[in-house]
Amino acid sequence: MKLINRLLRKNTSPARIAGFVISNFIGLAIIVGGVQFYQDARSLWADDDSFIKSDYLVVNKKVTAANTWKDADSGFSEAEIADLKAQPWVRGVGEFMATDYKVWASVSAGGRGMSTMLFFESLPDEYVDAKGADWTFKPGDDVVPIIISKDYLALYNFGFAGSAGLPQMSESIMAGIPLRLVLTSDDGLRQKTLNARVTGFSNRLNTILVPRSFMEWSNAELGRGGAAAKPSRLVVDVSSPGDVAIKDYLSDHGLEVAGDKSGSSASFLLKLVVGIVLAVGIVITLLSLFILLLSISLLMEKNREKLHALLMLGCPLTEVSAPYERIIIFATFAAYLLAAACGIALRTSYISQLEALGLNASEWWIGLATGLSVALLVMVVNVLAVKNKVLDSWR
Repeated sequence: MKLINRLLRKNTSPARIAGFVISNFIGLAIIVGGVQFYQDARSLWADDDSFIKSDYLVVNKKVTAANTWKDADSGFSEAEIADLKAQPWVRGVGEFMATDYKVWASVSAGGRGMSTMLFFESLPDEYVDAKGADWTFKPGDDVVPIIISKDYLALYNFGFAGSAGLPQMSESIMAGIPLRLVLTSDDGLRQKTLNARVTGFSNRLNTILVPRSFMEWSNAELGRGGAAAKPSRLVVDVSSPGDVAIKDYLSDHGLEVAGDKSGSSASFLLKLVVGIVLAVGIVITLLSLFILLLSISLLMEKNREKLHALLMLGCPLTEVSAPYERIIIFATFAAYLLAAACGIALRTSYISQLEALGLNASEWWIGLATGLSVALLVMVVNVLAVKNKVLDSWR
């Protein structure tokens, strides 16, 4: 065995093997680092409270000076909604339903109170980000659950409360204050009085939400009675936030997106950059695979007569191919260990900054496991190629 090993490795080129190790190390390091960073950064756009959470876009038609609530063109028709749903970047569309009556809300605390006119909207439950166990309503219930935008609470605390001499309130305090609702039909002949309670605060939706079941019941009881109003706003679940195709479609159809759109661009660009980095790593890894294949092939071509002679003398195929397989295994694992060390060092350098942004870090071994899988695949492909080359020498 030792004699066969010395004989076949006589023409081995250390420079070619080193070239494979270096190129494979670079490719695996990019893959390990890219996959780990993507997993660690995912929570920045996957969490509902994320500052770049943007899978959902709220769209509406642009308002002109001539628009009123009675305008047929101010809402979305069934054909327009169907066309939007047919777009390749759309995963789902939810329709906002608004109140068809007047809403007055009053609150009293600490001997002081205030009342205001409000509006309610509702969405299918799958598009509501802050619903809890209390997010339900049945006709006959006395308490209506409400979800408000966190922006509204911030406006009250830092804008209205100070000027009106009212106390600031945290989310928990606000949720504990009972509200009194007076719902009145447009003609003033029908009226209902209900209690309400804030059950959640939404980062995603800038509105005041009530359950869809309450909206359908109250509109039937107090609404104008005619044909159901067209939805004036839609929430769109998109697969690729920030995609240029989305911007072009909205512009061509006279639509606009509510709220800050920078999160969509940040999310899209981050995913695009990570994808490009991983693609570069895969390409470099594939190139390193071909470098090793070429090096081993050239080495075996130089030893073709020796290989043929050894096989004709009855040496087992496994013993003849073993020296080359050991080179492959050693070089591949050397490249992987270097890449793993590089990936760990990279994660150590950025993890504290991501945690400062509210990151929920992923498992530390995901990138390493991905790199190991790629390294094993490269090794298996090379080993199989060596065995086929040895068989060709025997024929």
